[in-house]
Amino acid sequence: MNQKLTHGNVRLRALEPDDIDLLYDWENNMEIWHVSNTLEPFSKYILAKYIKESNRDIYEAKQMRLIIETLGGRAVGAIDLFDFDPFHFRAGIGILIHNLEDRHKGYATDALRALCDYARDYLRVHQLYANICEDNLPSIQLFENAGFTLSGTKKDWVRRPDGWKSELIFQKIFS
Repeated sequence: MNQKLTHGNVRLRALEPDDIDLLYDWENNMEIWHVSNTLEPFSKYILAKYIKESNRDIYEAKQMRLIIETLGGRAVGAIDLFDFDPFHFRAGIGILIHNLEDRHKGYATDALRALCDYARDYLRVHQLYANICEDNLPSIQLFENAGFTLSGTKKDWVRRPDGWKSELIFQKIFS
């Protein structure tokens, strides 16, 4: 595996057909839909199609999803580059550590570091950005610790059952 896609205790890898049950569980977990703006369940058919098409080049697809796995090979989450813009050399980044018992173990930190290094060194992006809901304190801390800085606020951007939430924009600019 490409050394740049390994950092600390995690390895980032491409989606595999065997990941369908994993994605089905993760994508259909209504407790985290607010993070990805999901409004309806995904079928296995749609996810199988997504996995099949995930081999498209990031320059064509404008996105890339990688599975975060421990060095022992256990999948703990996913990390995405999206809205990839090769003209302006930027992309959005999102991350999920699915199970509560896998959080606060450094997996997200290591995965974010590996993907930032890959985006900077191989895709030659100038900047990455993350959109984070104002009440998602663990994600805010994760991205701040990784060198992302708050650059803006979209007021009342996300409607949730408990009311409107603002979305914060964090950026990491590579020199």
